[in-house]
Amino acid sequence: MDVAREISKKVCLLGDFAVGKTSLVHRFVYDRFDDRYISTIGVKVSRKVVMVPHDASHSVIKVSLLLWDLAGSEEFHSLQSSYLRGASGAILVCDLTRPSTLDSIPRYLESLHRVVSDVEIVLAGNKADLTDQRCITEDAMMQTASSLNVPYDFTSAKEGDRVETLFRNMAKALID
Repeated sequence: MDVAREISKKVCLLGDFAVGKTSLVHRFVYDRFDDRYISTIGVKVSRKVVMVPHDASHSVIKVSLLLWDLAGSEEFHSLQSSYLRGASGAILVCDLTRPSTLDSIPRYLESLHRVVSDVEIVLAGNKADLTDQRCITEDAMMQTASSLNVPYDFTSAKEGDRVETLFRNMAKALID
């Protein structure tokens, strides 16, 4: 396949502590999962290149995703704006076993929009594999996504379910 062009896009992962932002990045970039919890301090940047089909021309666009995994603590909240600058996309992550993490999503979106206004956004309900502990319904996710006017998806960093799809859909949205 011919590469039509190469682009680089910054995508920030936002959400409360322990929702699985780092695990989503590790699953996508390295295809690994580690269930030991180590809180992100500040920001961690990872990179992965994805090929996105381009039109009907049988060529692809090479998208280098720069994934900024931002800490979810209140102490870090004041520093976030400097890390959000230049973002083209954001994945807002909640933990399906903790309703408070979905409740805080609008606050992350507001912080993001104070810094960048033209940004692709998706809401990810992570830990979908924990069905017996799940507290956030599909209806609640749909209502939140609808009120924020963003698409949503359910993921499991542990099992790898829909993680690749989440990031590839983001890459496609960034070039459309």
